[in-house]
Amino acid sequence: MARRRSSLVMLPVTALLAAACAQPTTTEAGGPVQLVRPGELTTCTHLPYEPFQFPQGGHIVGFDVDLVDLVARNLGVRQNIVDTPFEGIQSGESLNSGLCDVAAAAMTINDVRKRNMDFSDPYFDAEQALLIRRGAGHRDLAALRGKRLGVQLGTTGEEYAKKNAAAFGYQIVQFEDLALQETAVQTGQVDAAINDNGVLYHFARQHPDTEVTAEFPTGDRYGIGIRKGNAALLRKVDDVLGEAHRSGEYDRIYEKWFGRKPR
Repeated sequence: MARRRSSLVMLPVTALLAAACAQPTTTEAGGPVQLVRPGELTTCTHLPYEPFQFPQGGHIVGFDVDLVDLVARNLGVRQNIVDTPFEGIQSGESLNSGLCDVAAAAMTINDVRKRNMDFSDPYFDAEQALLIRRGAGHRDLAALRGKRLGVQLGTTGEEYAKKNAAAFGYQIVQFEDLALQETAVQTGQVDAAINDNGVLYHFARQHPDTEVTAEFPTGDRYGIGIRKGNAALLRKVDDVLGEAHRSGEYDRIYEKWFGRKPR
């Protein structure tokens, strides 16, 4: 998720807890891959953020889930997904405390987060987008003067909306999660919503009473977070992502969740 930067700094003791909990699995040339639970690749995420990760039929599914499944299968283990607040993910606490091995939550790579964790190679490019009720007419930020713009707490969209609020004169309405924000557009609680383009286009395809009318370039790129010092797992994730691109598996997964191949 193109979520807001955090300035939290984790205490060194959390890294010690992670090291104590980690268990070695498949051995790589640079040393064994450390996992917090034997036989599992544990993933921290924050639900729902469809189509990247969301509950469906008693399971957690999505684009990020499928990509991390590739890593788990390569390691000969299964993926175990933990739903946890995003603040703990982006601050590095979830990784450093030993709650999980990787963080896959549509998380934008930025300098603040890179101080808290290591990141895989970027696996998704995102921009911000505007969702409205179909035919509403206010198709960009300039048309929202005096109207209500929904944002999701802790996101890049919220930052972008706040940065431009004075210039365009809209009122910001905050929502705890993506689903509440999207529903608010449908019900007229807000006039529009801003969030990552991938999730809003997906929602509009499923709900034809809404549409995406504008995009705002922010240059966000998602990465999979890994505890600092777990170099073998970082290398494994990058190797698997690279092979998925070369083999066409990445394109297949992308098309499955977004209805088209990546540009």
